[in-house]
Amino acid sequence: MSYAYLFKYIIIGDTGVGKSCLLLQFTDKRFQPVHDLTIGVEFGARMITIDNKPIKLQIWDTAGQESFRSITRSYYRGAAGALLVYDITRRETFNHLASWLEDARQHANANMTIMLVGNKCDLSHRRAVSFEEGEQFAKENGLIFMEASAKTAQNVEEGFVKTAGAIYKKIQDGVFDVSNENYIINKHVVPQNFPGM
Repeated sequence: MSYAYLFKYIIIGDTGVGKSCLLLQFTDKRFQPVHDLTIGVEFGARMITIDNKPIKLQIWDTAGQESFRSITRSYYRGAAGALLVYDITRRETFNHLASWLEDARQHANANMTIMLVGNKCDLSHRRAVSFEEGEQFAKENGLIFMEASAKTAQNVEEGFVKTAGAIYKKIQDGVFDVSNENYIINKHVVPQNFPGM
């Protein structure tokens, strides 16, 4: 199926926050309650439409364990968007966001769009991080923010699509030179050596 653009995404955050479940819910519309730990990197893709244009999202789901951080870093290259995920029921996953963000800013393109996702909002009775705290962190760091649930699918679609919308707007505004960037692929300009092509 042809597409106008291909956007590469990376999903980052601590282990067990639901990164793989968010990806699965978005690409396959299903929830897998028991999921093996991601070893290294997993991959998914899906077509969406923005401004009547077909856009392919190529999504790399990374391992959250510290031991895989160096592998994860290589996947920042070429990413136009990132979902930075924490678990609203586990405060330590929120406390580690600054470290993940620093990593992203250090290894990714400066214009990468980052969506902060507070996952597991279906477990709000076990909430350890308030909506306002998430919102405040996003505001202070120039991120888009939403809470989502990979289990109920609440805001999952919106998270990926809203991020793509922000990337698309940057293309329209001339922030990205699509003829010269390997993280946004225009169907007419396919660079060689792009991983996963």
